[in-house]
Amino acid sequence: MSNTLEAIHLLEHKLQNLLSNYEFLKNENEILLQSTTELQQKLLKKEQELTHQKKEYDLLKIAKTINGSNKDTRDTKLKINALIREIDKCIIQLQE
Repeated sequence: MSNTLEAIHLLEHKLQNLLSNYEFLKNENEILLQSTTELQQKLLKKEQELTHQKKEYDLLKIAKTINGSNKDTRDTKLKINALIREIDKCIIQLQE
């Protein structure tokens, strides 16, 4: 009978250890899930900031081209003139 009681006590002890480990792992999992969510939100925010910065950089490049050296200004004017000629051709074709 004492062997049976020892086995029951050992089983209870192991069960308590399992429950304790389960609670610990459950809490750790919740913490990790929360951390993952926070990191995903930060990543999304950084991606949005990067997209915004790229747009600002492109606008700055355009502004620098317009305000840049004579060569850059000349190239920009040539591009604008080419676009105007294409638009004029399209208008003529629409009028026909």
